[in-house]
Amino acid sequence: MTNRQATCRCGNLIIHTRGEPVRVSICHCLACQKRTGSVFGMQARFPLDAVTIEGQSREYVQAGDSGAVARFRFCGDCGATVCWESDGVPGFVTVAVGAFADPGFPPPQVSVYEERKHSWLGLPDEMEHFD
Repeated sequence: MTNRQATCRCGNLIIHTRGEPVRVSICHCLACQKRTGSVFGMQARFPLDAVTIEGQSREYVQAGDSGAVARFRFCGDCGATVCWESDGVPGFVTVAVGAFADPGFPPPQVSVYEERKHSWLGLPDEMEHFD
């Protein structure tokens, strides 16, 4: 079984995952763009029972483009968002892939909200693509 660790920038908020993610995706919604400061967010979804969270975190609650409410956990010291849970996907924790700091992390299989994708960004054809 694969065990991974994701952390905030300062290392005070740590997420331990067991097993492979059930989904790795790229999201182009405006909320993810603002959350990451990038042109998309990349995240990995794990079953709730495969995730352990250590350290202090603060919470930011926001409705996404789908209307589902997500509860984002971020470090109160460095401000990095590490994981979140969404009412639209109960029973799962989503972890920001960049928080793993692992260039060998599994690639995304899905790209969502592509109507908001930056026109210059190219993605592999073999991914699932959703507007």
